[in-house]
Amino acid sequence: MKKTNMAIAIVHLLFAIFSMNAYCQKYKSNTSSVHFFSDAPMEDIEATNLDGKSAFDMSSGEIVFSIPIRSFTFEKSLMQEHFNENYMESDKYPKATFTGKVTNYDPALSVRQKAVARGTMTIHGIEQDIAVEGHLKFADNSLELNASFPIRLKDYKIKIPKVVFYNIAEIVDVTVKFNYEKLN
Repeated sequence: MKKTNMAIAIVHLLFAIFSMNAYCQKYKSNTSSVHFFSDAPMEDIEATNLDGKSAFDMSSGEIVFSIPIRSFTFEKSLMQEHFNENYMESDKYPKATFTGKVTNYDPALSVRQKAVARGTMTIHGIEQDIAVEGHLKFADNSLELNASFPIRLKDYKIKIPKVVFYNIAEIVDVTVKFNYEKLN
């Protein structure tokens, strides 16, 4: 009887050790897409950035993003020039970042599941605390993260000149997608 209880205890201990080891995993992004869309009365504006970097610690939920502002590409080169020089001041503020923590997910599930990221978004040199709902999907050695959220330009002191006020929306819709691979 004691040997059976001891064997069960050892199996439980091994299971706990292997489970903890499986969940203590760090991921880095291998591909990314950050897209924004401005629905304005005169003209829609959209751009995509494929150069974002991110790291995610599945055991703690800690996450960090870094998006180079100059890497946003637009359909029209003049839009891209105005975006970098007049609005985002990319030479002065070259990156947008997010540092925070993802909660409400179960790393043991390999299905697409909702999660919430809370932390500090820095754009145009201004920090704002935000909470964003998104989705995570874990697979063997990979992770996919998707989220969509609004950015209010005035929250980040991005000024819109009165001359083009009707060309740019005050709120921009942002969509992010990061694919991660597990670090060894």
